[in-house]
Amino acid sequence: MSRWLDSLVNRAVLLVVGVVILTAVLVALAGSFLSRSELEQQAANQVETIAQLVAGELDDKLSQRLEALSHVAQGFTMSEAAFEVRAGILMRRQIALQHLFDGVYLIDAQGKVIAEYPEELKMVGSDVSNRTYFRRSSEQFTPHISEPYRSNYQGRPAVMVAAPVFDHKKRFIGLLGGAISLAGEHLIEEFSDVRVGKTGYLTIIARNGIVLANGRTGEVMQPVSDSNPVLNQAMSGFEGTARTSNAKGESIILSVQQMSEVPWFVAAVWPASEAYAPATRLKDAFLWVLLVVILLVVPVAMWRFRRLMAPLGELGLQVHERHLGVRNKPVGVIGGSEISQVAEIFNLVMDEREDVLSSLAEREAFFRSLTRGAPIGIVQADVLGRIEFVNPVFESIIGLKLAALSGTHLFDCIADVDRDAVIEGWQKALEGQLVFRDRFRLQGSNAAAPVWCQVMTAILETPEKVMGTVTIVRDISHELEVEEALRDEQQRAENILGVMQDGVLMADTGGAIRYANQAAGRFLGTGEDYIGSNVFELVGIDHEDQALTHDWFLAHDDLDSLYVTLRNRSGDAFDVDLSMIHIRQGRENERLVFVFRDDAERRREEERLSWEATHDSLTQLVNRRAFNASLSKVLGESSRQEASSVLMLIDLDHFKPVNDEGGHLLGDEMLRRLSDLFKESVRQSDTVARLGGDEFGIILPACGLSRAKTLAERIRAGVEALKIEHEGRMFGVTASIGVTELLPEDREPKDVVARADEGAYLAKSQGRNRVVVTPVAEPPQEPKD
Repeated sequence: MSRWLDSLVNRAVLLVVGVVILTAVLVALAGSFLSRSELEQQAANQVETIAQLVAGELDDKLSQRLEALSHVAQGFTMSEAAFEVRAGILMRRQIALQHLFDGVYLIDAQGKVIAEYPEELKMVGSDVSNRTYFRRSSEQFTPHISEPYRSNYQGRPAVMVAAPVFDHKKRFIGLLGGAISLAGEHLIEEFSDVRVGKTGYLTIIARNGIVLANGRTGEVMQPVSDSNPVLNQAMSGFEGTARTSNAKGESIILSVQQMSEVPWFVAAVWPASEAYAPATRLKDAFLWVLLVVILLVVPVAMWRFRRLMAPLGELGLQVHERHLGVRNKPVGVIGGSEISQVAEIFNLVMDEREDVLSSLAEREAFFRSLTRGAPIGIVQADVLGRIEFVNPVFESIIGLKLAALSGTHLFDCIADVDRDAVIEGWQKALEGQLVFRDRFRLQGSNAAAPVWCQVMTAILETPEKVMGTVTIVRDISHELEVEEALRDEQQRAENILGVMQDGVLMADTGGAIRYANQAAGRFLGTGEDYIGSNVFELVGIDHEDQALTHDWFLAHDDLDSLYVTLRNRSGDAFDVDLSMIHIRQGRENERLVFVFRDDAERRREEERLSWEATHDSLTQLVNRRAFNASLSKVLGESSRQEASSVLMLIDLDHFKPVNDEGGHLLGDEMLRRLSDLFKESVRQSDTVARLGGDEFGIILPACGLSRAKTLAERIRAGVEALKIEHEGRMFGVTASIGVTELLPEDREPKDVVARADEGAYLAKSQGRNRVVVTPVAEPPQEPKD
C-alpha cells in the first residue's frame, strides 16, 4: 500500500475519490439523521397511540361491566332469606351479565357461593370468604375489581368484578360477582393478538408485576421476566414512551399507558429494527449508488492524471542518471512550468553541491587527523544520525572498528534499556538548537558488557545548512562504582536516622556494639559507656520461650516486627517489637542493626480486645461464643471425671415488664444484679454465661446431678427474692430453670443445650418459677423372644 501511495497519480486519484466519498457521506449522514429523527418520532407516536387506545378500550370494557354488575346488584334489594332462596332464579334471569362475563356468581354474606352461571363451573357451596375481593366488598360495601387470581375452577387465571347486595335496611346480605377469564374472549384475548407493525406486540401487566396477557409468548399469570427499567418504573406509576432494550439486548420502542379502572398498565413494544427499516433501506440504496459513482470516477481520473504527470517521470529518470554520473549535462524536460522550474533548481543545486563537496573533503581530512589523537571518544554522524567517522578511543569503548560502525545509526550503539529515553532527550535538545548532555550505557553488537559513558552531542552546521552532528564520549564506569559505594554509606545513615525515636544499636558480627542511641540505653539498663560491649552479654532476648542467641541472629535474614521479651542485667523486662537489618551481609565489615520498640501498650490492648470478644459488656459474664467453647471442653473431659458434669439454662420470667415499665436502664441494672447472684452462687471452676437477652447458662463440671438440683433451687429462690425499687414501685422477676446431665454419649454441645432448653420450656409451661430436670430418654429395649 505504501508503494502504491508513492505515486503522485495514485495520491491524486485517492484525493478525488476521498472528496467524493466524504461529500456523499456527509450528505448521507445529514439525510439519515433527519429521516431517522422523523421516523423515531413517528414510531414513538404510533406505539403510544396503540397503547392509549388499548388501555382506553380495556378501561371502557371494565367500566361497562362494573356499572352493569352494580346496576343488577342494586335490583336485588330483598331480605337475606329471600336472597338465598331465590338465588338460582335470580341467576337464570341475568342474561345480559352472562354475555359480559365468563362466570357469574351469587355469594351469601358468609362467603359461600349459592348460585352460578354456567353450572358446569361447579362452584356452588365453595367458600370464597378468604378471597380479597369478598373481604374488600363486604367491609367497604362498594363495587370492586379484584387483583388477578387463580380461580378454584381448574386453576384458571381470572379477575373478579364484585358488587355488594343489600336488603331494604341497607344491610349487607351477599355479593354479586362476575368472573372474567384472562385467557377468555370477554376482555383481554382480543387485545393480546394486536400487533404493532409486523413483529411488535402488546403486554398487559398488573402493577404487582404479574403478566395478564403477553402478545409475544401468550403467557398469563406469570411474573415479569424482563428486567427492563421502564417496566420497573411502570409498576410504580410511570406512563410514557421510551427507547430501551429487551432481555435479549435488542433495541425496542416501549410505550406504557396506565389504566384508570384497575392498577394495570398496557405496554406496547415495537422492535427498533422494524420501526427504522425505511432508513436502513435508504442507506443501502445510497451505498450502491456511491459504489457505482466510484467505479466510474476512478478510471477516468487515473487516465487524466497519468497524462499530466508523464513529464515528471521523464525528469526523474534524468535526475537519476545525473546522480549516478551517467549523465554529465544539465537535465532538461519539456512540460508544465512547475516541472521546468524543478529542473532548473536541480541543475543549480548540483553545481553548488560539487563546489561544497570539494571544500568538505579538505576539511574532513584535517578533522580526522586531529581526532585520532584525542583522549576521549569522538563520533561524527550525518544529519540522519548515521555514523561517518569514529576515533580509536570510541572504537575501544564500543568494541568495534570503524569499518563495522560506518553507516550504522548512532542510536544502535545505545543499550536497549536506555535507548528510548535517550532518543527522546536527544531529539528535544537538537530541535531546540541545544547541546545534548546525558549519561547512559553504550554496547556494541558483539554483546560485550555495556559501558557507562558521559555523552555530549552538538550540531555541525554552516550558515546555509546543517551538516550533521559530532558526539563526545567519556567512559565513566569507574566513577559510577565510587558513587555506588557512597550511596551505600548514605543509605546506612538514613536507615539509622529513620528509627532514632526507638532504641537503635549497631553491632558487628561478634556482637560488639558499634553505635547505640540514647533510647537504646534504657533497654540495655546501664549508664556506663556501652560502646564496644557485647550486646548479648548485656541483655537476654526471649521469643516464645526460646532464647535468641548471637548465632541465631547471624543465621537469620532481616527481621521485621518480631515480638520478644528483653531482660537486662538490672532486672528490667520489656515487651519489645524487635526489627533487625543486615548491613553488607556476607562481607568482612558486616553489621547488624537492631531496632527496639516498646510493645507493652499494644499487648495490653490485645488482651483487652480478647476479653471483650469473649465477655458480655453489660454483665461481665462470658458470652455465647466462650460458653460454647467451655461446654465443648467439658464434654471432652466428662468421660475422665468421677462425678457427672451438669448444664443449667436459666430463662427469666416477666422480664419484659421490667424493661417496658421501668425502662431499659432498670432492666440493665436487674441483669447486672442477677449476674452477680449467679457468680456468687457457684464455684470458681464453674462457667456462668449470658447467652443473650434474659437467658443465662451455667456449666458445672464434675458437680453431680443431685448437687446441681440443690444449687438450681437456691438460685431460683435467690432470683425470686431479688427486688429493685424504682419510682415508688418494686420490680422483680422469677426464673424457669432447665437442668440436664452431660452423658458419655454426648458429642455436640447443641445436644446438651437442647435438653436443658427443653427443661426450661417445661418449667415455663408448668407455671414458671421452678426447676425442671430434663429426663434422659431411655434407650430402646431389645424385643424379647
